[in-house]
Amino acid sequence: MSTDIHQAIRTALQDAHKVLLVSHIRPDGDAVGSLLGLGLALKSTGKEVQMVLVDGLPRSFRFLKGSELVQRRPKGEFDFSIVVDCSDLLRTGGVLGDRLPDLNIDHHVTNLDFARINLVMPEAVATSAILADYLPEWGLNFDEMIASALLTGLVSDTLGFRTSNVTSHALRLSAALMDYGAYLPELYNQALVRRSFEAALYWAQGLGRLQRQNRLIWTVLILEDRVKAGYTGNDDADLINILSTIDDTDIAVIFIEQKENRVKVSWRAQPGIDVSQVAFQFGGGGHAAASGAEISGVLDEVKSRVLQATLVLLENNTNHKNGEKNAETDSPAKSL
Repeated sequence: MSTDIHQAIRTALQDAHKVLLVSHIRPDGDAVGSLLGLGLALKSTGKEVQMVLVDGLPRSFRFLKGSELVQRRPKGEFDFSIVVDCSDLLRTGGVLGDRLPDLNIDHHVTNLDFARINLVMPEAVATSAILADYLPEWGLNFDEMIASALLTGLVSDTLGFRTSNVTSHALRLSAALMDYGAYLPELYNQALVRRSFEAALYWAQGLGRLQRQNRLIWTVLILEDRVKAGYTGNDDADLINILSTIDDTDIAVIFIEQKENRVKVSWRAQPGIDVSQVAFQFGGGGHAAASGAEISGVLDEVKSRVLQATLVLLENNTNHKNGEKNAETDSPAKSL
């Protein structure tokens, strides 16, 4: 990464006075961690900072110090805007309106480079990891609260260091954040292990509809499921990550019915399969192994279209692997 962009970010942040930070709808741990980590770092330099999540802060991350500062809508004026962990501007929920963001910091390969300054690093395991790497270069410092937020983002997006993109550098970053006071056992437990009773009841609805075709599994969560379970979120309560652990499965998909004939779709894939290709077809994005999209349409119709496209991807991937095996078998043996 060119040093020019980091100098540009450092200068821009130094010149900013009233900063607005936003991330994506239905925020996950990396959205929360990167928003809070960068926001607190900027506040520590004396800047006025607003941290905004349209869908609010998920209950599972309210244990983080400083999380009470996160609000649903911006208030008053701001002279600098930053979008973190968000692949396109629509996913902010319209917080900025038609205004071009000043800075976009992200690690999604499908990012659309929608800001005046774009720092997009798909090789990073999390947006929080990018911030952990470069805050000092931008003239910002760490403390326990900032380190805890960033480590939460890093742990969340790697599913506890289990994703295939985890590197030794990511582990060293985590150790450095722990040296600033972030307590890994608590962050891990809160972000990835603990679940509400309502979330477990919600999972039961989806697990009861689980289906399989070849090495693809999927399930559906309808609006009524939330009411029955008493679950207040509009997501899947991370059920997709449970589905992705099922044996003999290459791709897991979950369909979450939303209001106004919209459906949230999440994909998870085993290493070597890029589900971001399918998500992008439906206006979404993400990573090779974990992607999502929000699609207009009736649930059954959306499900049919998405499953068809996902099965095509799975078939093409299988044919490609078989072709490689055949090529190895047909190649002449090397002389010894």
